[in-house]
Amino acid sequence: MRESNWRFHKCLSVLIVVLFALSFIATVHVGPASAKAEYQWKFAQPWSRPLSDMSYRLFCDLVKKYSNGRMEIKLYPDGLLGTHDESFHAVQDGSVEIGVFSPYVTLVPGGMLNWMPWTISNWEEARIAYGAPDGILYKVMQKAWNQVGTQMLFVSAQGAYGIGNSVRPIRKPEDFKNLKMRVSSSLGFVRALENMGKGSGMTLETIPWADLYNALSRGVVDGCWDMWASLVDERHAEVMKYYTDLDFSWDCNNVVVNKAKWDALPQDLKNAIYKASREAEAHMYKVQQSSEKSYKDKLKKMPNFQIVTLTPQEREVFRKKANMPAVWNELCKPWLDKQYPGQNMTQKIQAELEKIHKQVMAKK
Repeated sequence: MRESNWRFHKCLSVLIVVLFALSFIATVHVGPASAKAEYQWKFAQPWSRPLSDMSYRLFCDLVKKYSNGRMEIKLYPDGLLGTHDESFHAVQDGSVEIGVFSPYVTLVPGGMLNWMPWTISNWEEARIAYGAPDGILYKVMQKAWNQVGTQMLFVSAQGAYGIGNSVRPIRKPEDFKNLKMRVSSSLGFVRALENMGKGSGMTLETIPWADLYNALSRGVVDGCWDMWASLVDERHAEVMKYYTDLDFSWDCNNVVVNKAKWDALPQDLKNAIYKASREAEAHMYKVQQSSEKSYKDKLKKMPNFQIVTLTPQEREVFRKKANMPAVWNELCKPWLDKQYPGQNMTQKIQAELEKIHKQVMAKK
């Protein structure tokens, strides 16, 4: 009996030692992996854009990788942190660290320079003009974002804008006759559209992008400027009948970070974010550009939707009527003269964009 008890206690002691050892090993193994990151940031994405979200998630993953786990950024897509303007103000006040936004002049006074119509016309021009750190539009937009307490990281582009509507095909400016067109706070777009439709009886209605599908479906507006991606992903083609490939402006939203939070980061983490930004931006360009053909193919198969393809000569008529020199002088020159006194930046930027255009066209 005593030998049996002795054996029992011996086995129990061995079991306790084994369990303790396993517990110690598990603690050593799990501990570091479950430790919280030193920096835990939020990324606000106010729209439903699944293709773009792929690149934003890649950015978050790369930041964690390049920071060796010291920083984790969580993406909140589909407006989970609020509307566009609500999310912008959250980043501006620091309650959210990062977000992707359209630099409307109501929020960013210099924001019109991000996407002045009839400047950038293709993917390669965009890569050069918006490329960090030396792209002309990257540099000027960095100053614009700094002015409102934020720092620009990288751009998010979906391609060129055309014109969609539910009334008639648009092949010439006169086809804007009596159309009710949706516009936003992108004043460069607004002025260009006003000029292109001048004398046609066209009217403009300011409607948030998030409300656009419902506004089109209910007939509040007849049409809007739009992109191939949004026609499919945001289902705008369901509530419009025609889309003209005007390619009159370039979609380019900006991923920005609260500047105070950015300035407070150690340099190695800034480097990690910067590296992740460049790779995510390159991924964004590749994904969006390669998807453009599939978007067009899907739209061509829709029975009640027509793509109107313009000739270069037809497009040039709209370009001239847009009267962009006057729009630059009205919208851009006052801000640029104040931010770059005595540097004649309006002409310098336009000259640099024209140089990029010629450089790209020479390769084709």
